[in-house]
Amino acid sequence: MSLYDLVRPALFALPAETAHGIGTHALSAAQGTPVERLARNRLRVDDARLATTAFGQSFPNPVGVAAGFDKNAELPRALAALGFGHVEVGGVTAERQPGNPKPRMFRLREDRAIINRMGFNNHGADVVGERLSAATLPDVPVGLNIGKSKTTPLDEAPSDYLYTFERCGEWVDYSVVNVSSPNTPGLRELQNRAALEEIIGTLLDAGARPLLVKLSPDLPERAVEEALAVVDDLDLDGVVATNTTTSRPSSLRSPEQAERGGLSGKPIEQTSTAFVEFVARRTDVPVVGVGGISDAEGAYAKIRAGAAVVQLYTALVYEGPTIARDINRGLLDLLDRDGFDHVSEAVGVDL
Repeated sequence: MSLYDLVRPALFALPAETAHGIGTHALSAAQGTPVERLARNRLRVDDARLATTAFGQSFPNPVGVAAGFDKNAELPRALAALGFGHVEVGGVTAERQPGNPKPRMFRLREDRAIINRMGFNNHGADVVGERLSAATLPDVPVGLNIGKSKTTPLDEAPSDYLYTFERCGEWVDYSVVNVSSPNTPGLRELQNRAALEEIIGTLLDAGARPLLVKLSPDLPERAVEEALAVVDDLDLDGVVATNTTTSRPSSLRSPEQAERGGLSGKPIEQTSTAFVEFVARRTDVPVVGVGGISDAEGAYAKIRAGAAVVQLYTALVYEGPTIARDINRGLLDLLDRDGFDHVSEAVGVDL
């Protein structure tokens, strides 16, 4: 039994957002201390078989932290010390936002899932940009997830995204256009071809490279294909697949399933892996696989489905701070089992 197994009941007795705040404060306090160094020594898996490249970046391992965990770029060093191969901060918006009214995050314990309707709560591009510029960032890629401010009209979205990139983009290794969160009214309308072309074109003109787009798993196939046509036509660097879903699988058991918001965690794992495969079959750019990963087998399935690297968030809540180490060790075993000398050899083998 791990230390996290002992403290998890106490954390789960608290509201989900309160427990998350306690966890992030603890990680923040550990940065730059012997605790950070101890975590790095115990939790990072340094093995050349896991080191990989995607969209011009070098990753020590393929397991990263998805956007939403570190909304304000306060924890990249601590998360890297936990053994993650990259950290995506945000979503960051041009304006500071309090987000939606609380409660807005709910554990579905029986399903090992979370529903959130946070609403892009964050400190805003000016504050996050200053923080990034002053920070000692880790030796793993740090990405910036950019969202639209709630009060910005849809027709002004390109300038809103641009403002955030101009304040924060210089300090990160890649940027992600988030047009797929279900918790900002109208945001998903920006996944249509014309709107997406305008936003992405504006960012590319400003020098946003590498630039990726994050898509919703709720898009119909035709809409995904149109979005991927934009990716190809504008020569984007990658696709993040996927965001949370507003659908509710019939397998859910928790009463909290009735809450509004985006569902993440174990119940969406197979759907998100199928989405990764759908995307990987239709584009040549690297795919970042996100959704429901909680163990090495789940990460490996997304890699075999075409993901160059993967991300997780909900598993940190349920499995605790050793999750990256456990997945990376498990990936090495799976590579050995299947006769691969390097993780890149497994990418897309099931396509």
